[in-house]
Amino acid sequence: MTTNAPGDRPRTPSSDPPPGPAPDLAPDPGHGPDPRRGRGVVRRIAPALGLFLLSPLVAEYLLGNVPASELWGLLLLAPMYGGGAIIIREAARRTGRGWPTILLLGCAYGLLEAGLIDQTLFNPAPLFEDDASHATFVPALGISGNNAVGFIAGHAIWSIGVPIALVESLVPRRAGVPWLGGFGLAVTGVVFVLGSLLIFSGIHDESGFMASAPQRIVAAALVVLLVAAAFVAGRPRTPAAVPDVPGARAGHPGGTPASGAFAGRPRPPVSRRAPAPWQAGAAVFAASAVFVARPENWWGIPTGVALLAAAAVVIVLWSRSRGWGAAHRLASAGGALLTYSILGFLLLMLHDVATVPNLIAQVFLVLGALALFLTARGTVRAASGATVREAP
Repeated sequence: MTTNAPGDRPRTPSSDPPPGPAPDLAPDPGHGPDPRRGRGVVRRIAPALGLFLLSPLVAEYLLGNVPASELWGLLLLAPMYGGGAIIIREAARRTGRGWPTILLLGCAYGLLEAGLIDQTLFNPAPLFEDDASHATFVPALGISGNNAVGFIAGHAIWSIGVPIALVESLVPRRAGVPWLGGFGLAVTGVVFVLGSLLIFSGIHDESGFMASAPQRIVAAALVVLLVAAAFVAGRPRTPAAVPDVPGARAGHPGGTPASGAFAGRPRPPVSRRAPAPWQAGAAVFAASAVFVARPENWWGIPTGVALLAAAAVVIVLWSRSRGWGAAHRLASAGGALLTYSILGFLLLMLHDVATVPNLIAQVFLVLGALALFLTARGTVRAASGATVREAP
């Protein structure tokens, strides 16, 4: 039964439009292709384009690892970072999987980039120039234990997880569905491979370094294992009765099968209520801040791993509580985003590139991140309100 919103004129047979396309939407064969079709394509792929640029902006520029004076480098970094984020997100959503799969694939991406593409995981030059990296050097493996934890977790959280969560929050009704068709995904794959080869060749030509064959084989094997674990741990689920995605209803044609909108094996009723979104965001900020500030020695490695494991357990428990939804996921991403926003100024100073133009540009980057977060929060709230109004 269709209900009318307050103030709507009740429909009668005479007021209903005739069947078929509305006159203003019907194509006019005398005037060539409908320009609205092109706008529809752009609107459909806009989230993927946004993710393509946002991933390197968060991973490198907001972090302060690359100063704003080198913003041109975004053209070189986006194919690898952005292409990887899109492929991971599409792979998870196309197979009906959620955040466990996305984050484990993010770990695989981190190992792929650091171990096989730019090979910073094995390159001895930065290892021995950096006292902190040298302090946790493992000669048998040719790596820094501290760098291994930082590279893999950092890419999974900030290069992949945070940008995906932000962009999905901007389009909550499409948060759980693919953004690209088969052709678009294939083009993204080609762009990712070419971009990765460009980064690899550029760094190799500059440094002359190449990881040993055993190092590359082990890294590739671990990447494969992480990818397999991502699809085993995040096996698809059947639609639940009450999904938590704003604007989606189970069994409704417009519903979106996003993370949390599925239920695998029946779980016992959960009586506890999820924390407020701001509490989830504050907890993630505290955990991520401690993670990036942990001591860069042998004590810092188990500390970082234990912190990540504890945060994962807490978030999983919270996500199974009543009331957990898109606002909580966005707030969690915002907490991690705040950590990088602060860390960026510190890294600019540590890298001796804290010039006035770079610091001003960094302020604008932080303000842009804040504006993006607030826009996403407004969109999520609006979609949540629409869901409440549509509920029977």
